[in-house]
Amino acid sequence: MAVKTHAFISLWFALTVPVIFWDAGYCFFRPRSMVGGDLHWIWKPYALYQEVDYVYGVRAYQNGDGFTNAQSALNIVENFMNIGYLYLAHVVGSPAAPLLGFASAVMTLSKTVLYWLQEYYCGGCAVGHNDLKTLIVYWIIPNGLWLLVPSFIIWQLAKDITAALRVADRLEQKTASGKKQ
Repeated sequence: MAVKTHAFISLWFALTVPVIFWDAGYCFFRPRSMVGGDLHWIWKPYALYQEVDYVYGVRAYQNGDGFTNAQSALNIVENFMNIGYLYLAHVVGSPAAPLLGFASAVMTLSKTVLYWLQEYYCGGCAVGHNDLKTLIVYWIIPNGLWLLVPSFIIWQLAKDITAALRVADRLEQKTASGKKQ
């Protein structure tokens, strides 16, 4: 049976792979990637973002806040899972592809929920200084995508995995009933 793929899932994984590597690069190369650093030219948009989200900013780096790089390390794992899904789904045609894609999307959603909850429970310590427009445009909308799209991916792949399990179960039952006779 061919692996069922969905264009929006493959497109999301393919488009986010370079974005995730770029973001992790910024985090791991701090302070060189930050404003004033010799590698900042690669991450110029972060000049604004490090002022919007202090997790990416100078203070977090100077305070030795490990959350930024810890979540970036998990982003790298997630990224390799995304690449693995694309390979298994589109090159190999492996039935394991939906499971890997599902696990990756759960990881993405969980990390993003953690990021939002951290902000909630610390009283807006990293983004609470922004005016409403800046918060919506530069933090809520972009980070909201990392909640919505993985949620849809989880829903779709869960349906696919469940359907495949039902088929396997019916086949197993049919095989078991044939052996009893």
